Formats: sequence, structure tokens, C-alpha cells
Amino acid sequence: MRLNFNLLSTFLAVAENASFREASTQVHLSLPAVSMQIKQLEERLGVTLFHRTTRKVGLTPEGEQLMISARKAMAELDVAFERIQRVADLHQGNLSFACVPTVAGTRLPALLTRFAHEFPRITVKVREVTQPDLLAAVRKREVDFGIGLQADSASEFESHALFDDDYVAVFPAGHPFADKRAVSLRELSRTRLLALGASQFRQHLFDAARHEGLSLDLSYEFTNVNTVIAMIEAGLGIGILPAVAIPQRASLRMSRVTRPSMKRTIAIIKIKGHSLSPAALQFVGMCEALAAPRDAHRA
Repeated sequence: MRLNFNLLSTFLAVAENASFREASTQVHLSLPAVSMQIKQLEERLGVTLFHRTTRKVGLTPEGEQLMISARKAMAELDVAFERIQRVADLHQGNLSFACVPTVAGTRLPALLTRFAHEFPRITVKVREVTQPDLLAAVRKREVDFGIGLQADSASEFESHALFDDDYVAVFPAGHPFADKRAVSLRELSRTRLLALGASQFRQHLFDAARHEGLSLDLSYEFTNVNTVIAMIEAGLGIGILPAVAIPQRASLRMSRVTRPSMKRTIAIIKIKGHSLSPAALQFVGMCEALAAPRDAHRA
């Protein structure tokens, strides 16, 4: 016997509320319509499902048995619908995230190309923003997540580390430091340095120098990595940049900054307790597989 899905939904509403009137409100039907549907169900099954009195509505033994089976069936349908919806979301949906520029210009091209190939109908929106703006966008739920510097664990954010990004000194191929695999901050303090003006990066350099009792010549600061690279190639000074941001060019060499060693951790950042969409989960999985930086010592 084929039973109408709506009849079962109405039956469960009456059974769980022990009231035809409350059930009518729950299923958005008039009271006579609810009564009619229950009557139709009883006629199809050939049994009485409810004991009806002027004050009380109760299930008959047959009604109890049907309620147990109907709840199991509805639960299985809910699981099936959720699975189907998750699959559908992966083939047609939206993904929005924020990313710091130094990572966006180097790691994202390969990631997004692979993602577009596997999920061509997902619409992707990327915000290239500084770390403070990234955290603000995540906090306001304007994006699904952020890719940036690992957030303080005591904050409202939850971070999942992807990779450590060393600070490196960058100079032209013919520079005296060209053959050094590592260079100390004291050595760098003796020359003009070019750096990004981002507040966290700049502050980290000054804190490290102060700890070593050094004074850094950071009289030239820029907001764009490509600008810093162009100035290095022109011979203006030595750049200090995150390793992930350095393009692979024959004209450049780089050495890891040591004594002290400086680095930052790049992570997926989201609000604590916030569940990511299926599309976001897939992209985060790709980030974990492809985000490992190249050897910071290579030219």
C-alpha cells in the first residue's frame, strides 16, 4: 500500500502534540483538513489510530506502532536529504573567504585552479585583505573563513595551522650575501632594509631587533610585495619578506633570517564552533594538501 507522505507528517504532528488543533498549527492546515487526513489514513490502513474524546487525543496500539515506524522512516529520510543536499552544495553553491595578499598571490592560483576543475559550478569570492580586515570579515560572518596569520587561541577565533612561513632576506644575485644560506639580524642591521608596512610584520621585526639590542634601518616601507621586489632588483636595499611571498626569479637570492629565527604560521581561521559548508570543507582540504611552502633556502 502506498501512503501519502503528507498523511504521515500530519499523523506524526497529531501524535506528538496529542491534539488535532495544535497539529493543525504545526502543519499549517485547517483543523477540518487535519481531521480529514487522519480519517483518510485510518481508512487506508483499516484501523483506528487515535482514541478521541472531547478532552484528550491518544494513540491506539496500532497508532503507537505506526508512530514508531514513521519516526524511523522520517529520520532515515532526513539523513538521505542531508546527504543529497551536501552533494548538491558541492556541485552548485558559493564559497567566500578572505586571504592575506602574500599568500593570495602565491598559493591561491594553484589551489583555485584545481578547485575550479573539480567543482566548476561553485562560485568563489576571494577578499585580499590585511590581517586585521581578515579577522573583521570572519568575525562578521562576511566570509566562510580566512587564510592568514594564526589567531590567538584565547580569542573568539579557531585556527588550523597550514604551514610555517620563515622570514627571509632577499637580495640581487650578485650581492655579497648571495651564497649565504642564513643571515643574522645583526648582519642585516648594517644595511638599508626594505620591508612591508603591514603592522604585524613591521612590529615583529622591531620587537626582534629590540630583543637583540639592534637598530634597524627601515626607512623604506611598501605595501605591495611586487614593489619591494622591484626595489631590491634596482639595488635600493635588502628586503625582509615572508618566504611564501618571494617569486622564483633568477635575479634574486634569499637567505633565512637567523639569530633570532623569525617566522609566522599561516592558518585557516574561523569563528569557534562555526561549521564550514561542504564547499568550504573541500577547499580547506586542498589547502592542507598544497599549501606547504617551497624550501626557503632555494633561489
